[in-house]
Amino acid sequence: MLNTDFRPGSPDWLDLSSPDTRASVDFYTALFGWTFDSAGPEAGGYGFFQLDGRTAAALGPLTEDGALPGWTLYFATDDADRTTDLVEQAGGRVRYAPFDVFTAGRTAGYTDPTGADFAVWQPHDTRGLDVVNDQVSLCWAECYSVDAERAKAFYRTVFGWQEQDVPLGEVLYTVLTPAGGGTDDAHGGILQLGPEQTARGTGSHWFPYFEVPNVDASLAIADRLGAKVRIPATDVHGVGRLAQLLDPHGAVFAVITGSAPGE
Repeated sequence: MLNTDFRPGSPDWLDLSSPDTRASVDFYTALFGWTFDSAGPEAGGYGFFQLDGRTAAALGPLTEDGALPGWTLYFATDDADRTTDLVEQAGGRVRYAPFDVFTAGRTAGYTDPTGADFAVWQPHDTRGLDVVNDQVSLCWAECYSVDAERAKAFYRTVFGWQEQDVPLGEVLYTVLTPAGGGTDDAHGGILQLGPEQTARGTGSHWFPYFEVPNVDASLAIADRLGAKVRIPATDVHGVGRLAQLLDPHGAVFAVITGSAPGE
């Protein structure tokens, strides 16, 4: 499970790029009960979603040419410049080179060889998110890939992730764990996109899961707020009840009510 120890390769930051930050603030604060704290005029519209005074996610305007609204998952690194070298050696693309974010940390953004965008965060003053794996906070990271095997090989090279393939219905799901971690340290998964999905134009992408008290109640609220359901509420044995959504601007995210131990 996720925690704020943030060992190298684990998710340590999350932000949303939006064409209308005010509308996105209204949507997510109403859905999750978050508050929003602007980082100030020098931050270019960037700010933080807060949960009881703790940073649960962040938000900023679209800044990259041709970029679409979406959530970006950041993975922890001790050296963003070294990670950038590994990304290039493994066949990924550097979307933006490493740079310092004031004194908070150092970041860089990439696209994996199958087309999924992600980023890294090297902490300085800001270690990462203040809260994960709690109610209405990030609890899982998932990648849908047009070539799951190629994606796994790439991330294995870049982060040294450990993998465990488990059956999920008729498909195979790869559970990801940081290098040197145990089963309880799993932080995400990779799933092969099916032919029907790729035929509809779905490409490789990462998206976050947020833990919620009741998936169906969250879906009802999201519907009233203008979101669309991508995958309806579904029970997964040993995992919980989950659903995937598109926010009013099209950013993909998921909500889950995890199973109690033994369920």
